[in-house]
Amino acid sequence: MVNSTILVTGSAGFIGFHLSSRLCKEGYNVIGVDNLNSYYSVDLKQSRLQLLLELQNFQFQQLDIGKKEEVQKLFESTEIDYVINLAAQAGVRYSIVNPFAYTDSNIGGFLSILEACRHAAVRHLIFASTSSVYGANTKIPFAVKDNVDHPISLYAATKKANELMAHCYASLYEIPVTGLRFFTVYGPWGRPDMALFKFTKNILEGNPIDVYNHGNMKRDFTYVDDIVEGVFRLIKKIPQANKQWNGHSPDPSSSFAPYRIFNIGNSQPVDLMEFISVLEETIGKKATINFLPMQDGDVPETYASVDDLEKTTDFKPRTPLSTGIRNFVEWYKSYYGVA
Repeated sequence: MVNSTILVTGSAGFIGFHLSSRLCKEGYNVIGVDNLNSYYSVDLKQSRLQLLLELQNFQFQQLDIGKKEEVQKLFESTEIDYVINLAAQAGVRYSIVNPFAYTDSNIGGFLSILEACRHAAVRHLIFASTSSVYGANTKIPFAVKDNVDHPISLYAATKKANELMAHCYASLYEIPVTGLRFFTVYGPWGRPDMALFKFTKNILEGNPIDVYNHGNMKRDFTYVDDIVEGVFRLIKKIPQANKQWNGHSPDPSSSFAPYRIFNIGNSQPVDLMEFISVLEETIGKKATINFLPMQDGDVPETYASVDDLEKTTDFKPRTPLSTGIRNFVEWYKSYYGVA
């Protein structure tokens, strides 16, 4: 047994569920917290949670990380070795219609975690950022050493703010912090607001699918197991101050403080129409497509450079799209009882 305790926030979420399961199987004691909000199906979150509760070394507390007093009590009552913060209000488009949900959770909630880590002997704080921070950048592939000062959605802006807040705490209090920019995560138990889930549901039900920017999109689709593997390998890769860091030519991915930023993506952008074609072939049914203009806050292409991740962990995401989509469709049919 590893006999270390890891706090995973957002443990009933898509990535949090998969990560918590992996950590328990690796021998960690996992404390999962989640507020189980209704942004999408609470039943789906509860189903994930029930599977986690069957694991001997998993315990759960329903908690909103925006409530700083409750977060502080949790840290005071339990010796926590590592923290992985995945709790956040997700979704680019929802941030346009309900912006305050993002400042409440992604800013206020993350500050609660940082303050709690400040007063506890946490060995390493890992937090989820997003590929959306690259915003208006057009240099491909997106690299962690690139400037990311031009977000085009409030969701992305709150995640960039998380990176800045984390750096402040790493600098002021020497908390080792690692930020992870996830690229279009998909797989079994995925979120209903994501394209793969919506496309699969509508194709199976014979309804049209909405395809934005008239299909002229590319995404660096990353299978959830690859995301989990990357996070898992980074837990013990505790960041150190970069002795070569130069304030005259600052590297955004590292610091004079114990702080690092990594991309986790498949590094193989897929044309959206090819993605749909693979899904159609997997389901065995053609989609009726409703082509639409680009949505506000969206970008035409994402593409991760994972050189730093591979150098640090000797790991690079590599699950083929066909495998990932097949696994999702099989899960979807099983979970929803589709023949």
